[in-house]
Amino acid sequence: MKYRARLSMDVFFKYVFKATGFLVLALLGGILAMLVYNSFSFFLDVKPLDFITGMEWNPTGKNPKYGMVPLILSTTIVTFGAMLIAIPLGIGTAAFIAEYASPRLKNILKPAIEMLAAIPSVVIGFLGIVVVSPGIASLADLSNGLNALNGAMLLAVMALPTIITVAEDAIHAVPKTYKEASYGVGATKWQTLCKVVIPAAAPGIIAAVMLGVGRAIGETMTVLMATGNASILPTSMFDSVKTMTATIAIEMGEVPYQTTHYFALYAIATVLFIMTLAANMLGEYFINRFRKYHAA
Repeated sequence: MKYRARLSMDVFFKYVFKATGFLVLALLGGILAMLVYNSFSFFLDVKPLDFITGMEWNPTGKNPKYGMVPLILSTTIVTFGAMLIAIPLGIGTAAFIAEYASPRLKNILKPAIEMLAAIPSVVIGFLGIVVVSPGIASLADLSNGLNALNGAMLLAVMALPTIITVAEDAIHAVPKTYKEASYGVGATKWQTLCKVVIPAAAPGIIAAVMLGVGRAIGETMTVLMATGNASILPTSMFDSVKTMTATIAIEMGEVPYQTTHYFALYAIATVLFIMTLAANMLGEYFINRFRKYHAA
């Protein structure tokens, strides 16, 4: 009887977990279907090519313009700037934790990094307004520091926990035999780290970077508060920019229901969904390569 009861419970939970897995896929598919359906309504009024290649975003003007180029460039420049800061800092921190930090220091650093991930984005955005923005304005002699550089610095802080955690796991998982072989031929610890450990952990580190990119692209509140929200073509990191996420957050609450402008925001969301999904799928691809590499 006990064996039958355990067997029935195993079968029950097998189907429960299977159902939850399919439910997640259904939710993801439902979100994508909703975005595509409403985007299609927008493309009945505006040609997709005009939307993707348009150089001006001004949906409330006398002659409304629905050009995505300023928003895509703004999102790209802020994300790229954030990665320029977060990648070397994140990989360096991960290498230090995995290879140089003492167990006591490691036990302090890892919870601190995880706590950094728990800070609400609105708090980071507020710090960007009251601390980072005046500093940028003073150093660059600008009227204000609400620009792409401000947003990039804040997004770098938000992406760091993801990059550090995944990269540290990748570096820590490199087999000890690799290091011992390197030490055996006379290499120093630094040479071993740079020429053996990091190359061996490269798939996992790339996955960490791609997940960090996905985190930065999808952030809303921080860039909404810190980048100035100007729908112009950015020419430098000191220009005010308006990202895709900030555009949706700002305009969705005020736009008339089921107008062209309303459906245009769904079209932006679809493009953003595809970009974020591509970054995360690329990260998962490299994580799977990393796991297979070490399993072999």
